[in-house]
Amino acid sequence: MLLSTDQQQKPDDLIFEANGNGSHRVTDEDDAETAVESSVPTHPLGIKPLGNKYFHTGNDARVNLGDLQVLPDEMLAQLFEHLDKRTLRLLGYACKFLYAHCSYDDLWKTIFLESEFKDKFSFQWQGSWRATVLGLSPEKRIKIDCSNVFSDALHRPFVCSHISLPKYTRNIPPANKIPSLDDLTYEEFAEKWSKKPFILTRCIQSWPALKSWNMEKLHKMYSDVVFRAEAVDWSFDTYYQYMMDSHDESPLYLFDKKFAEKMKIEVGKTKDAAYWNPDCFGKDLFELLGAERPAHRWLIIGPERSGSTFHKDPNATSAWNAVIQGAKYWIMFPPSAQVPGVYVSEDQSEVTSPLSIAEWLLEFHAEARRLPECREGICHAGEILHVPSGWWHLVVNLEPGIALTQNFVPKAHLSDVLSFLKYKADQISGFKKEVEDPYTLFVERLRVEYSELLEEAVKQMEEKQGNKKRRWDQVVGHDTAEGGPEQKKGGGFSFGFGFGDDIDEEDEIMTGTEMDI
Repeated sequence: MLLSTDQQQKPDDLIFEANGNGSHRVTDEDDAETAVESSVPTHPLGIKPLGNKYFHTGNDARVNLGDLQVLPDEMLAQLFEHLDKRTLRLLGYACKFLYAHCSYDDLWKTIFLESEFKDKFSFQWQGSWRATVLGLSPEKRIKIDCSNVFSDALHRPFVCSHISLPKYTRNIPPANKIPSLDDLTYEEFAEKWSKKPFILTRCIQSWPALKSWNMEKLHKMYSDVVFRAEAVDWSFDTYYQYMMDSHDESPLYLFDKKFAEKMKIEVGKTKDAAYWNPDCFGKDLFELLGAERPAHRWLIIGPERSGSTFHKDPNATSAWNAVIQGAKYWIMFPPSAQVPGVYVSEDQSEVTSPLSIAEWLLEFHAEARRLPECREGICHAGEILHVPSGWWHLVVNLEPGIALTQNFVPKAHLSDVLSFLKYKADQISGFKKEVEDPYTLFVERLRVEYSELLEEAVKQMEEKQGNKKRRWDQVVGHDTAEGGPEQKKGGGFSFGFGFGDDIDEEDEIMTGTEMDI
């Protein structure tokens, strides 16, 4: 059980602003030995972890729950999820313990997403979901001392939202480091690097976006433009307010696939282009699909601690991720690796992992770092990272940041993409509804432009499937030559195009498993 450092503080000193946000940041200059996680900041309401109860000599706020004392805190939290905003607010005034529970901001985030705010593009962010839903400006918020509330269920999310990221992202073991190079030619990429992660430090220096974009300029130029941030569509001004004044355990991530149209920018090697695809990755074969290709490029903006939990990119595509402002920590594993804390179902169609990046870092990072397959690195502003097809990856922003990313199909991974489209049709994502058979469509376009490449890729795909079938028969003890059962179609888990609600229901099919971050 966690012990906070304020346990000997006098009750009179523990008067906190309701819905205020404690803050604590360990900078890169802090010594690793002194930046210990036991220095947990004080919860804004004074809530303490359950372990502190055994050192407490005063009244325990939980005794005022009456008959509700028989329910554990976790069950109370689930019960309160079904209350509307008026009931939740009034229940919180019954006693301090209920006030602490009813002020838990994730409850109010759910209420926000189910309220009239869901359809509002612009509004005043008040620093928390509760304050925003109730319209509570700072001067309207009451001060209640909850220093005699002891609850891991309430304190743990607060700890997760204040973990020291440098503790997990520095001192990367040399064997784990993602290789860093100046730049690559396409020939070098195709011959040596298409199946490995790497960071290029001088590849995108000529991009106009790198020279002209930063958070303040985007806010000034596009404040009224509405972008998708996971489950909400907000003006950039509203998202900017949220990003600058939020302490969510898992902050909302702006992840917009239509940014180029919304911002009226050009992409490609034209006179007025904001950026273009790096030459080193060669031809993106999905370009053959033209307007029928799946969603493939995104603008990504988020505060410190925002990011994505472990996933594989959709449709077996590769990807690049270019940082325009900020820095991102990446931890990656090859396709066949068993990632600590990530559990794939027996049929490999579903995945279970910690709900937040912070939870995974706290519980599984040390174990993961010891595995020989582990690769880690920090991609800084002006650098670009390559994610090979099928690789597991977790990424987290170390500071507020802007990035551009694109999924693509290099020649080296054509067989992987064809195999995915043919044998994992139930996990395909990103195509429009009109595209009923992505595999056949892609093969037809390839046959016109790259017939020899297609022939070789299909041969590789069939060889891999044959090997998988033979291995399966060996496991179950059947010989296909003797009439054994055929292998079930389907296979390895892969996330969809991501961030859960980034879906246009009227024009897209998202049949793959989705990810909310």
